[in-house]
Amino acid sequence: MSRTGGGDDEAFRLLVHRYQGLIYGTIARMLGNQGAETEDVAQQVFMRVYKAAPRYTPTAKFTTWLLTICRNCVFSHLKSRPKGHHEPLEHETEDGVTESTLQDEATLSAGAQVLHTEMEQALQNALNELPENQRIALILRQFEQMDYEQIGKVLRVSVPSVKSLLFRARDTMRKALQKYLE
Repeated sequence: MSRTGGGDDEAFRLLVHRYQGLIYGTIARMLGNQGAETEDVAQQVFMRVYKAAPRYTPTAKFTTWLLTICRNCVFSHLKSRPKGHHEPLEHETEDGVTESTLQDEATLSAGAQVLHTEMEQALQNALNELPENQRIALILRQFEQMDYEQIGKVLRVSVPSVKSLLFRARDTMRKALQKYLE
């Protein structure tokens, strides 16, 4: 970051390359999709990082600082998103080919395919229904394997608050997915 703040564009390119998977995956889980919307928010994150580079002072782990920016961008995007927003069933790739956004489940039996699709949709719906802070806390813990202290720094809450958010999120998810857990 200090090299990026000094105008080293190659250092910034390396930062993007190193952390784009973390940022893109976190945003995709928060928004519930992996389309252009996720790419736009990821681009906003890295634009903010680039603009903040000259002022950056390492007071916390870099990933904590980066995920805080990510969280803020996602929350801003969610607030500006029109109600009833839906992702298209198809998208166009960079080379102009139209692809389905649905996963290919041809390798599963018909019954397993239906159950898999139903469970996946129920899981995503339950995750999307969580309050924003519970959702990001759960994503950071379960998918990014962050510890309570790091999550607290990203969310700007205490460790006991993180534990409470995670407890409530898991309890809500357990209730929403009860029929799949039996």
